[in-house]
Amino acid sequence: MSTQPVWIRDPLAILATDAERGVVVSGGRITELVPAGAQPTTPDTIAFDASAHVIIPGLINTHHHFYQTLTRALPAAIDRTLFPWLEALYPVWARITPKSLEAAVTVAMAELLLSGCTTTTDHHYLFPAGLEQAIDIEIAAAKRLGLRVTVTRGSMNRSKRDGGLPPDSVVQDEETILLDSERLLDTYHDPAENSLIQVALAPCSPFSVTTSLMKRTAEFATKRNVRLHTHLAETADEDAYCQQTYNCRPLDYLEDCGWMQNRTWLAHGIHFDAGEIKRMARAGVTVCHCPCSNQALGSGTCPVCDMEAAGMKVGLGVDGSASNDASNLMQELRAAFMLQRNRYGVERMSHLDVLRWATEGSAACIGRPELGQIKPGAQADLALYKLDELRFSGAGDPIAALVLCGAHKADYVMVAGTWAVTDGQIPGLDIPALIHTHSEEARRLAG
Repeated sequence: MSTQPVWIRDPLAILATDAERGVVVSGGRITELVPAGAQPTTPDTIAFDASAHVIIPGLINTHHHFYQTLTRALPAAIDRTLFPWLEALYPVWARITPKSLEAAVTVAMAELLLSGCTTTTDHHYLFPAGLEQAIDIEIAAAKRLGLRVTVTRGSMNRSKRDGGLPPDSVVQDEETILLDSERLLDTYHDPAENSLIQVALAPCSPFSVTTSLMKRTAEFATKRNVRLHTHLAETADEDAYCQQTYNCRPLDYLEDCGWMQNRTWLAHGIHFDAGEIKRMARAGVTVCHCPCSNQALGSGTCPVCDMEAAGMKVGLGVDGSASNDASNLMQELRAAFMLQRNRYGVERMSHLDVLRWATEGSAACIGRPELGQIKPGAQADLALYKLDELRFSGAGDPIAALVLCGAHKADYVMVAGTWAVTDGQIPGLDIPALIHTHSEEARRLAG
């Protein structure tokens, strides 16, 4: 972080009001917006020429499974719906080692950074023997790359022998899960506004954890004042499972477990009816929309505009790379735009809506209102894009062009006032070497 204020000046366009001449960044925060025809009032600024760049708030990814970058386009899992897809992949994931996980999370985070993402979550719930320090590995990688993270201590304690989907080798018992959750919160969680590392609690899904674990996790999150996360209402199969197992719909089950509260954010949220959406809005529950994954698995479409109309906040996530096969959050915006525009029509949404979902909406999901906006006092998390590729030639509205013309790579990315991407590269990261290691580990797992 520079000790001297930086004026990111004269952008081609900026997603902010009264900031035509750019923004001033100091101490990890945005301290001033510079309107048209003005100069910064902040003295002694260092100028950064942004005249070739479109500036937006750093994108925020609110659902991912980093380890799944190791099983992209895996033949055994192609063309399957969610439950058969999981059954094909769990035995492969059971062989993940610390070395392969480190490569996987570095690939995922690097992809996200290069797409303009400044904050990411990860939902890691897989802990085969030898991988007990999985969350520690993720946090170490985030520190190396300079990415802001909310890692979730995921969990599964219902395996095949208990009527669940995962094999016995990847689940843990309830006490082990809760003790490690406490360890991670004590060691890493920083609730401060400028925090780079936060920890949330995230049982995987209603069909992979017990009711006891769901309830105790909610109680623990309340005690420690941290966020709660899980998959919910992703598929019709899940609805049928809850009806058969718990004699109620997934949201009713979630409420019975004490999760209907404003610290809860849910992944997917496809199969909710109008009454359930109103209930979630009243409770302050948020949802992460994962458009590419939902289309790839044929799960359905999240009713985003209906949720927002009811007063809910909605964010965006790339989901696991085994269902999305990419960790590019800017590409996810375009996918969300096309999918939801097709559902609701031109009148209901614009490119500005998907930009809001990936910034302010995602910030609401993880309880970080200081992120996702370009305004004085906000954290200095910014993504800068050039429009110098063929895909942008002839574009009239630079901000709309990012979504409509399919931007996919940022030129500069700032996290907490520090450049994490410069000239389209992550300083200090040997990408060819990373690809080699990651590919070798992926081949070993598939073998």
